[in-house]
Amino acid sequence: MGSKNKLKRFHENETFSNVVQPKREEILKGFSLKGKWNTFFKNDNPIVLELGCGKGEYTIALAQKDSTKNFIGIDIKGARFWRGAKTALEENLTNVGFIRTQIELINELFAENEVDEIWITFPDPQIKYKRTKHRLTNSDFLKKYHHILKENGVVNLKTDSEFMHGYTLGLLHGEGHEILHANHDVYKNTYSPEEVIGTQTFYEKQYLEKGKPITFIQFRINY
Repeated sequence: MGSKNKLKRFHENETFSNVVQPKREEILKGFSLKGKWNTFFKNDNPIVLELGCGKGEYTIALAQKDSTKNFIGIDIKGARFWRGAKTALEENLTNVGFIRTQIELINELFAENEVDEIWITFPDPQIKYKRTKHRLTNSDFLKKYHHILKENGVVNLKTDSEFMHGYTLGLLHGEGHEILHANHDVYKNTYSPEEVIGTQTFYEKQYLEKGKPITFIQFRINY
């Protein structure tokens, strides 16, 4: 993507009513929507997050299928989720929002027990050991998720990375978290949830064309 195109999308994001782009300092000093996301959506419906949402394809697809929940895509790359934000506005999806920020700041964006569900779709597995701290299912991130999730809130991990799948399963077992659903190939498993097999991202379709299995884990965090 050319720099001019990126700048155009950045400027458009600033005009979108469904995009929030707080500065890091603003977040750390006290984010105005923390604990008050019901004022953003103008309802008290359950909140579902997609972390590292990319183009926002999954956020949009889930929102299209369930108008009784509010969906928020989070990514630091605003030029990517511009597509999702624009689609939501074009289709008048009032249950969709996007935040441009680092996922590590999630506890500053949402209050304790404010979120009902989290989706992590095709994250960078950060295979090198020195990159462990950046894996979105490491212990530090799980503690952050646990803080903002409601008591029975769940986390969903969908990935093409066998490493990420195995690493996460091992961590969940080791720390005593509750695994609700897990399999190594969602399209060969007849018990795969509809929201898992009924939505495919651009990259997921490419993985499938190459014959790569798509894995899935749904779990609750217990601390």
